[in-house]
Amino acid sequence: MCGIVAYIGHREACPIVLKGLKRLEYRGYDSAGVALLGADKQFKVYKKSGKVTDLEESIGSQDTTAHTGMGHTRWATHGVPNDVNAHPHMSGSGKFAIIHNGIIENYAALKSALVKRGHEFKSETDTEVLIHLIEEVYDKNDVTFEEAVRMALTQVIGAYAIVILSNQDPNYLIGARKGSPMVIGVGENEHFIASDATPIVEYTRNVIYLNDGEMAIIHNNQLTVKTIDNTIKTPYIQELEINLESIEKGGYDHFMLKEIFEQPRSILDSFRGRIHINDGRISMAGIDKFEDKFKNLERIIIVGCGTSWHAGLVGEYLFEDFARIPVEVEYASEFRYRNPVIDERDFVIAISQSGETADTLAALELAKSRGATIFGVCNVVGSSIPRLTDAGAYTHAGPEIGVASTKAFTAQVTALLLMALSVAQKRGSISTQRLREMMIEIETLPAKVEKALLTDDQTKKIAEEFKDTKNALYLGRGYGFPIALEGALKLKEISYIHAEGYPAAEMKHGPIALIDEEMPVIVIATNHSNYEKVISNIQEVKARKGKVIVIATEGDTHVASMADHVIYIPDCEESMLPLIATIPLQLLSYHIAVLRECNVDQPRNLAKSVTVE
Repeated sequence: MCGIVAYIGHREACPIVLKGLKRLEYRGYDSAGVALLGADKQFKVYKKSGKVTDLEESIGSQDTTAHTGMGHTRWATHGVPNDVNAHPHMSGSGKFAIIHNGIIENYAALKSALVKRGHEFKSETDTEVLIHLIEEVYDKNDVTFEEAVRMALTQVIGAYAIVILSNQDPNYLIGARKGSPMVIGVGENEHFIASDATPIVEYTRNVIYLNDGEMAIIHNNQLTVKTIDNTIKTPYIQELEINLESIEKGGYDHFMLKEIFEQPRSILDSFRGRIHINDGRISMAGIDKFEDKFKNLERIIIVGCGTSWHAGLVGEYLFEDFARIPVEVEYASEFRYRNPVIDERDFVIAISQSGETADTLAALELAKSRGATIFGVCNVVGSSIPRLTDAGAYTHAGPEIGVASTKAFTAQVTALLLMALSVAQKRGSISTQRLREMMIEIETLPAKVEKALLTDDQTKKIAEEFKDTKNALYLGRGYGFPIALEGALKLKEISYIHAEGYPAAEMKHGPIALIDEEMPVIVIATNHSNYEKVISNIQEVKARKGKVIVIATEGDTHVASMADHVIYIPDCEESMLPLIATIPLQLLSYHIAVLRECNVDQPRNLAKSVTVE
């Protein structure tokens, strides 16, 4: 979740590092810092609690001359957010500086041993322990800087992405990763290290994604990749697909709003080239690879966290509706801690926007260790989940900078819909005619999402009425239930209003006690199955003076007579409802958060990519 940027080359390092940190602000953080190392072999370290702009103001006109440097945005794990605990951290004698994303699980034992040997610590962080350990190995073993880092890491238990500098040689820059992402940018006589590609794309499109247990050693403009146990690796350089424009706001007030309005394109990109109406087939290489397995498959397990878990719930409905395969949807954070029953007969689908979610990676590793076939649904090319899985499907949503996921959710659902239909065709559980009808309907989705986006002005007016509410309830049945969960999550994430999503029928089993004239209840009541039952739920809310906001199918005048507000969306196949109905809920949450003067793109305490457990 912390952000890492480092540079070594012919340019001034500080401007590159600071700009890169701003590009990583979406990851969530509470402090920031930089370490610069010039030709005089003297470290210049500046760090500050708060935002990158606070760090810039703190630096002011101080000397930042250096062609080597690194920067960090911290999301606190060990130690409160303050200037002292902010990264970078220095070794005892000041020879080495480090920035770190992750958690050193055995830091307490390491620290205790180091203290007994005379080390003194300034911060409460686990990171400072690691840099002291590296210095001790360096001093006591008469080894090189590179060897000291490698030897120290063999003693570390936990997850990390680290960058280390040494004033013994300013032409050295070392990065290493285990369980946390790291990308190396390769330019002309210059190199970059970052948590993801967004700080790099402005300078080079050639990148290397480090694998777990690998180190990148940059020395005198030469890059070497080794494993922690000192095996030299041949790195694979790939070209970035993102461009600079895609990570800028493009005239929108917030990244989240931009990404909401990008959904017609991101949904199109997620099915483009995969549906072939004339041939009556869906082509997905990852699914085609396991055609024989799907024909007799008895169970699918879907794992994810947060919004990705909600997409997984939609996936459950899709696979069971079309492919007729039993599906279990698991929180990745709980999956590996309850000794799940899983073996080589199972097919496990992991959903993650970033492809780096620590809990989801851990769930996959468990499933893989027990022989299951593992499949990834991810948005970021080259991330850890695609490299771990047997096969997968990219969602092609493009970079998503806003912490609250919007276009990634609908892209995930689009990919899952195609997967379910493809598997259904392979199992013979869907007719050729029905499959063709579904593909025709899929092609209409971008236009229908465009139409749903026209509710923007209406949702803004509704937001003005409910911006000061303390609680909200979201209700839906069938495909409407995951939409209710996702709508509630969006509201609580960015506006800090307590909100819960429930199956509409469950309202009578507890939540109905909360309803009064102050409680807004948002109901997905489109003209699909269970429509009449949802109407009954609306009447129950109105009988208790609740305020009802309904997401309804255009032309439905019946529901308007009992609701305080009706937001109309285009008619669609019921299985595609999550792709349409979620749009006004995203807009409603956005406008409420803006009116409450919340930080929409960087909600408090949240990070875009949760890379620690």
